[in-house]
Amino acid sequence: MVSKPRISKGTRDFSPKQLANRDYIFSTIKSNFKKFGFQPIETPSFELSETLLGKYGEEGDRLIFKILNSGDKVKKVDLQALKEGNLSRFSNSLTEKALRYDLTVPFARYVAQYQNDIVFPFKRYQIQPVWRADRPQKGRFQEFYQCDADVVGSKSLWQEIEFIQLYDAVFSDLNLDGVTIKINNRKILAGIAELIGAQDKLIDFTVALDKLDKIGEAKVKEEMLNKGIPAEGISKLQPLFNLTGDFNEQLQSLKSILNSSTGGLKGVEELEFIAFSVASLGLKTASLQMDVTLARGLNYYTGAIFEVSAPESVQMGSIGGGGRYDDLTGIFGLKGVSGVGISFGLDRIYLVLEELNLFPTDKAISTKVLFINFGTEESLYCLKAIALLRSKSISTELYPDPVKLKKQMVYCNKREIPFVVMVGTSEMAQNKYMCKDMSSGEQQLLTLEQLTEKVS
Repeated sequence: MVSKPRISKGTRDFSPKQLANRDYIFSTIKSNFKKFGFQPIETPSFELSETLLGKYGEEGDRLIFKILNSGDKVKKVDLQALKEGNLSRFSNSLTEKALRYDLTVPFARYVAQYQNDIVFPFKRYQIQPVWRADRPQKGRFQEFYQCDADVVGSKSLWQEIEFIQLYDAVFSDLNLDGVTIKINNRKILAGIAELIGAQDKLIDFTVALDKLDKIGEAKVKEEMLNKGIPAEGISKLQPLFNLTGDFNEQLQSLKSILNSSTGGLKGVEELEFIAFSVASLGLKTASLQMDVTLARGLNYYTGAIFEVSAPESVQMGSIGGGGRYDDLTGIFGLKGVSGVGISFGLDRIYLVLEELNLFPTDKAISTKVLFINFGTEESLYCLKAIALLRSKSISTELYPDPVKLKKQMVYCNKREIPFVVMVGTSEMAQNKYMCKDMSSGEQQLLTLEQLTEKVS
């Protein structure tokens, strides 16, 4: 029995129309990356497991797709570990490679590996797929694209300001109004952890806090308790959950709360500089918002952290995020190289634009002109014109078979091709072309030069 064709959960096929819309987003992001001076790189789809594991925290490591060894490497499997019930050691002996979880850690590996060939500060962008063994749901896939931009080799806060401007420029070009760029600072979170007696559990604290918008305040407190953070300390977090006011008012409140934490106050100072500068420069469509509960659970962030929210009218998770990492390359032997970067969530941006009907209709048109096939002699005549139109970057095709005109016109309508050209013996005798505008139904007998001008 032939099984029904299907794909793995968390993955998708894309139609020509969907790809046209995706390419619209890709090209908008890429053009802005270039405007801001970023250079492209690419890294392999999979890395050595040792490159990825341990960089994303316990929860991140669980979501990494591992690649089973094959060939002679299978012989290296640790059967003794299986007999002893040491499943962790046994599973690690089955694999040496893993699909990349994000683009940031592979980028850090790239910088460390090619440090002698790179001019610092190094501004790179990267648009490639990543994989996560996450539970598939709306806006969350196991295979998806990330569009990243990073700067390494500079501690300047002007980079953070430029990334906020970059977010604003992209969403402005996509005509997506009402986007909110949320910002916090890991130094502030470290200061808060210090105040509640959880400085030795900073990762547990930030991972739990990062789930606030997903599971709510009560569940976050419960998770912190389960991780060993004292109840007395957790009770001190209440002012943070209830923090109100505009950006500046929240910063002033934080100064009071963190007055005994040097590191925490440093984080407040950095956010003050960023907020003041952005306010002075202005944003086109996005707004900047302080969110003291924003944590971003990844271990490598050390300074400013970002998360971008879609307009309130759309029920969607974050559509972008990033932050400052002071020593990510240090895990690969390159110490003291600070970096900062952001990522655009292409797939979620797609869903937002689709729901708000913001995709340009002309982006889905792949062929602009269809030449009807009436036979061998007519087709040869048409192909000379087709070659000229293609040389002028006008997407053109000839229907491959000399079937009934009705069938060819149905094909044209289903493909939403704007123009149809028909050539019979009469048109050939006059060295002309009958062009039909499919939107208006108007037909005109044109010279090749007139036809080129008409469909351009």
